Amino acid sequence: MTSRAPQLHTGSHDLPVSAALASFMTGGWAGTPLPDDTRVPGFARFAGRRARLAARFPGERLLVPAGELKVRSHDCDHRFRPHSAYAWLTGLTGEDQPGHVLVLEPDGEAVLYLRPRSPRDEGGAFYRDRRYGEFWVGRRPDLAEAERLTGLRCAHLDDLDHHRRPGRDAARDAELACALSELRLVKDDWEVAQLQQAVDHTTTGFEDVVRALPAALRHPRGERWVEGAFQQRARAEGNGTGYETIAAAGAHACVLHWTRNDGPLEPGRLLLLDAGVETDTLYTADVTRTLPLSGRFSPVQRRVYELVLAAQDAGIAALEPGASFRDFHRACTGVLAEGLADWGVLPRPAKEALADDSGLYRRYTLCSSGHMLGLDVHDCGRARADQYLDGVLTEGQVLTVEPGLYLQPDDETLPPELRGMGVRIEDDLVITSDGARLMSSALPRTADGVEEWMESLLAGRT
Repeated sequence: MTSRAPQLHTGSHDLPVSAALASFMTGGWAGTPLPDDTRVPGFARFAGRRARLAARFPGERLLVPAGELKVRSHDCDHRFRPHSAYAWLTGLTGEDQPGHVLVLEPDGEAVLYLRPRSPRDEGGAFYRDRRYGEFWVGRRPDLAEAERLTGLRCAHLDDLDHHRRPGRDAARDAELACALSELRLVKDDWEVAQLQQAVDHTTTGFEDVVRALPAALRHPRGERWVEGAFQQRARAEGNGTGYETIAAAGAHACVLHWTRNDGPLEPGRLLLLDAGVETDTLYTADVTRTLPLSGRFSPVQRRVYELVLAAQDAGIAALEPGASFRDFHRACTGVLAEGLADWGVLPRPAKEALADDSGLYRRYTLCSSGHMLGLDVHDCGRARADQYLDGVLTEGQVLTVEPGLYLQPDDETLPPELRGMGVRIEDDLVITSDGARLMSSALPRTADGVEEWMESLLAGRT
């Protein structure tokens, strides 16, 4: 009797494919062509974007990859989202893009190298390939369909390797990333419309959350109930959320990027909800509201909320073409520092606390008061400082204004009644010729407006 060595790699848990099955799978399939008039949304805009990028690197070959699949666990991948630069240049935003590469040749021609759908009459990849096969992950366009969709010349991904991919040059890669960020700083009318759509769906998602609060308050992990209510709207109306939802109740709101969302909701405390719907074209909103879980702000909650609102009002008023990008942040923090000084919290007068060599006010409001918004929630982050952070605002830019106070529960510089409270108010705005338009105006901002809005939703009147 002999013992057999254990199999060390299980591999697929599916049954082997017999010769008979392989033969049977190759025939009897009806054609399923895409309609001839199918185009990516915004089709007419992408050639101009590619030309502008090529003009920055004359005579060079540029590769802009969609990105690769990332393993979530063992043989299960995360849901794929293509890189924002690739989406901005091609209009392709779906989950069928992993591994694909856009190439801008030295002569300016753009070629999309992709993995086309597998033929049904040979090879069997359409049902054998668990990672890319059509039966497993859905249909992809063939080469001709991809050309009609995008207006690009399309080639098989294998052909890119045959042309020898160039070696990586870290410095030039950084320059390319910088250029792509800077080209995206100003949004065209179509992009602004996409962002407005994201904001509108986000508004509906916030309404869903308020309606879900009674059930969330009863659940031991009410923060996750809130997260789920918003996620349902984001997936129903768009691609999903543009970033991990922050559903932070009570002292959790003092954690700037709280995404565990595993805590309960307690009546009498505040809920800080920071969430945004991402459209199918991958543009995302980014909105925050701080809600009283009882439906009414307590006097001390209202005092903190109204200081943050006054800071946001000052920041919004500072938005106009030609203004320094940092002006609205300075306006926000000036109001916050004055308020903290009036409360006797700051150990120095507000003017001293705001000085560059001090910044003591930041103990209570650590982060910046806003950022660019677009395909990425923190959009255009690779742009040079003189074009973004140290630059000036331009008509067509979209950004957030989001001052906040984060009063830590263990901060003994605070009076006890202020500890463990986090308040942020965040809205999305587009710079116009004479100021800025509030894209998220459908959501109330004042304390009275928030209370009336919540009461109306919970009573089923809207």
